[in-house]
Amino acid sequence: MKKMRIGIIGAGRIGKIHADNLLRIPEVEIIAVSDLFAGPELDAWAAARNIPLVTKDSSILIQHAEIDAIFICSSTDTHVPLIEQAAKAGKHIFCEKPISMDIAQTEAAIAEVQKAGVKLQIGFNRRFDHNFKRVQEVVQNGGIGEPHIIKITSRDPNPPHIDYVKVSGGIFMDMMIHDFDMARYVSGSEVEEVYAIGNVLINPDFAQHGDVDTAVVSLRFANGALGVIDNSRQAVYGYDQRVEVFGSKGSVAVANDHPNTAVISTADAIVSDKPLHFFLERYQTAYIEETQMFIDAILNDKPVPVSGEDGVQAERIALAAKLSARLGRPVKVSEALELLNQNA
Repeated sequence: MKKMRIGIIGAGRIGKIHADNLLRIPEVEIIAVSDLFAGPELDAWAAARNIPLVTKDSSILIQHAEIDAIFICSSTDTHVPLIEQAAKAGKHIFCEKPISMDIAQTEAAIAEVQKAGVKLQIGFNRRFDHNFKRVQEVVQNGGIGEPHIIKITSRDPNPPHIDYVKVSGGIFMDMMIHDFDMARYVSGSEVEEVYAIGNVLINPDFAQHGDVDTAVVSLRFANGALGVIDNSRQAVYGYDQRVEVFGSKGSVAVANDHPNTAVISTADAIVSDKPLHFFLERYQTAYIEETQMFIDAILNDKPVPVSGEDGVQAERIALAAKLSARLGRPVKVSEALELLNQNA
């Protein structure tokens, strides 16, 4: 059996999730993990998984002769240089989203990937969710006719720590970027124009860092469909993830996943469990499948399911939304970069 030998850069929460999921795949061997804060705790974690090398130096992984592919799970500001270095070293690359917060840098990184002829997959894991995949299949197969309205709700159970907000890039680039990708995925069309509004309704500290914690974006698609995305950093009842596509022949919608489907009905109330608490529970199987499909794409020389171009398009929409909220008017995705330069 041919083995894929993997190096993981960044051993925080998401890096460890990917490691454990990769170890489920018989064709995979994790050779090394790097993290700036590597120490005894990470050494013990790696030893428990038979990962032989732990280092603080990511370049050791990139130049390692036995490593075939790199998982980039470090902070967003490191993604572009690591992609470029890995591509030049001939390594295939899985990179968490977003690639960067600067579209020109993102495009430069993708150009290096194309030049090197390696594969790059972006971590938009929600595409692999069993619910959202079904929506996309129904729309793609014409089950609801021509899409007219796309509605996406994404609300976190708790806001992130303010230290994270400082470096996140803002709600549109950090949180809603998943929904921008989902909008493209389920509609089968590109977003041409956005109109974004946002406010600080949960934690006033967000405003101190130029961010909002509540936002709504209207979308206009190339195929004529219209869309609405709403985000909140705090839904007191749990992780709220829903999608609906309404079309000329009907609609398809998916609700939240719950720990169980039991509904208790009494004279006092009708009660069911809250949604699964957060993304680790909600998207557990999606994380597994995205890693499996990345490995399959390399071993069998297939296209990756989420490309660098998908990453660029989501970033372009996020930038347009960010500018729209700042300017108080609709912004075409095609004009976002020009507007950014004008308003810099």
